[in-house]
Amino acid sequence: MLGALIPADAAHTPDDSFALLRRNWRDVTAGSGFDAAAEPYRTRLTKLGAAAARYRDTMAPADASLWPGLAFPSFAATPRRLQTMARAYVLPGTGLTGDANLAAAVATGIDHYRRRVYAAGADPVGNWWHWQIGVPRTLLDAAVLIGPHLTDRQSTALRDAVDHFVPECRLDDYSGTSTGANRVDLCTVMLLRAILRSDPGKAALAASALSPVFPYVDEGDGFYRDGSFIQHTSIPYQGAYGASLLSGLATLFAVLRGSPWEITDPNRQVVFDMVERSFAPFVRNGFCMDLVRGRGVGREPYGDHRRGREIAASILLLGDAASAAERARWQAVVKGWALRNTRTPMLDAAERSDLAFHARLAAILGDGAIPAADEPAGHRLLPMSARAVHRRPGWCAGLSMASSRIGHYEHGNGENLRGWHTGSGMLYWWAEGHDDQYSDSFWPTVDPYRLPGTTVSTRRLPDGAGEAWGDTCPPGRWVGGATDGTYATVGQHLNGLESTLEAFKSWFFLDDAIVCLGAGITAEDGTPVETIVDNRRTGAPLTVDDRAGWAHLEGHGGYVLPCARLRTLREERTGGTEPVTRSYVTLWLDHGVDPRSAGYVYLLLPGASRAATRARAADPGWARVLANTARRQGVQVPSLGITAVNFWNDGVAGALAADAPCAVLVRERGDGTATLTVSDPRRDLSELTVTWDRPVAEVLHGHPLLTSATTGAKLTLTFGCLADREGGSETVTVRLG
Repeated sequence: MLGALIPADAAHTPDDSFALLRRNWRDVTAGSGFDAAAEPYRTRLTKLGAAAARYRDTMAPADASLWPGLAFPSFAATPRRLQTMARAYVLPGTGLTGDANLAAAVATGIDHYRRRVYAAGADPVGNWWHWQIGVPRTLLDAAVLIGPHLTDRQSTALRDAVDHFVPECRLDDYSGTSTGANRVDLCTVMLLRAILRSDPGKAALAASALSPVFPYVDEGDGFYRDGSFIQHTSIPYQGAYGASLLSGLATLFAVLRGSPWEITDPNRQVVFDMVERSFAPFVRNGFCMDLVRGRGVGREPYGDHRRGREIAASILLLGDAASAAERARWQAVVKGWALRNTRTPMLDAAERSDLAFHARLAAILGDGAIPAADEPAGHRLLPMSARAVHRRPGWCAGLSMASSRIGHYEHGNGENLRGWHTGSGMLYWWAEGHDDQYSDSFWPTVDPYRLPGTTVSTRRLPDGAGEAWGDTCPPGRWVGGATDGTYATVGQHLNGLESTLEAFKSWFFLDDAIVCLGAGITAEDGTPVETIVDNRRTGAPLTVDDRAGWAHLEGHGGYVLPCARLRTLREERTGGTEPVTRSYVTLWLDHGVDPRSAGYVYLLLPGASRAATRARAADPGWARVLANTARRQGVQVPSLGITAVNFWNDGVAGALAADAPCAVLVRERGDGTATLTVSDPRRDLSELTVTWDRPVAEVLHGHPLLTSATTGAKLTLTFGCLADREGGSETVTVRLG
């Protein structure tokens, strides 16, 4: 153990290094960088002081509580009150700054809670997280802030309790509950434990044990090269555990800067790279999309906006450790988010929750030399986490799928018990003015069997169906697609959760539309199967023209359904622990009871007017369906020069042929060139040959995996070992003949 290498007397000797760590911890976590006498800080600090005084005055230590009404174990509320008091002690302008009586009350409270609840040898009942992360981090935070007001006896006893529940061996192996965000949190606890007793060995361990977090992974928890972040083995989690990891690392980088334990691991660059590759793609106008928020989606209204703020705050803090170029880009991105978030203005919310973030954000917003980055346009496909995000001017869409490596959904700790079908091709989308579509009590009120974009068996499921913690992976391996960064073809071989349902679903992401195909829809559950074209939380007027094959939802967008009868429902739905009611408009296709190879075709037109929707429906040649079967699905869009096919098996669709399952996207650019993008969603091809029946003069830009190319009357490309590319897209550029 590293701690054993430090002489016992040295482990308790304060020195400049720990004075620096204490100062950095206070500045980074409690807050700094603002004028306490200026508004809004003066008012917020006064309120903090008033809350701390109220907690101090009402503290009444008893056998089963520290405050009346907060019965032990009170894992969150009681430690948090002590933390609030400690922050009022160290922050200026609270009216209690440096108040010895307040600090003494904090010390008394910490020791009382330690003796009654968090005692060495106590039985850690309930969730392990409280004992190893939540409680020790908050208690240690308060203890470090009040410094010498915690007596040596109290400090030693708290140290012993933390060492009991969080021994050094928790950081020996990078496995189980000591990976990803949990590992960062455990290292934070270890560092605070080091600061508490000026222990160089613990500080060194806290820093060195972060190293397994940084490298890319190809399975399990962590960051993937395509930008995916996974926690709990099979759940995409940038919007919860990932946000905690980013915050924790940004904090540790800042606190340890300039100390003997500064983080210098060269792999830390992966974290900087992931700001733009992993986190930013899932933040739109300051909110974090629910498709990477796991079981926490229904915890609170506008929780997606709160997570977006947390990510923004972490990015700005992390910028202090990044290069000047990275820092400048990140500041522009966050400024753009803050300016466009009008539903829950970021600066106002920061004032209520994080004064340090408020000061940083206010400085950026007030600096005319820092530009505000626009929402980017383009497509991001993350095959290793079965997620896709498509951005075009005025609208954005996100797609959530399940695969043999990604769970249908996650439930645990009593949360998200009806999220069964969020991995069944749920298609989120946001048009201008509707950034709160899934924010305002959507999850407690929506019909869980009718999530937008999904194909589901209506077989009734129990709350918490399937194994907890995301262990609900279906057998389907063909999940992913191909993208050139602007457009994409994405597909999912869908297997229903606790159902016999099987389906093949494809989405073709274009400029102003998403073409949605379904085929091979089969089930034997004895219940109807439905494809949910949409389920909007709105009371907007709906227009349906069955004869012309279109529908339009005022202020939201349009739908074109060339070959199906659309079913519709307008209803008020009530749900939640504190019941709320919301209006919904549901549009769906009924495939009947136990369908055999049913299918569908429809176009989603986000933000389209009624006239634009009607015009698209009157132009059946705009998008031509080349195939829609359980063997392949493909479309051609002549006006965009796009031909795209998802080959579930080898075969031919239009002018494209493939000798193995794959995704192919061809784009003719109008300048005499074209690109052909391929991928291996199943990640098992040692070789793939794709043929395009189109005259091609030459290959302008190949790819390292392109082993042969034949041009002339048609183009034949052969790729080697796509299996190693983790479902990633590979592009070849050619000159047309």
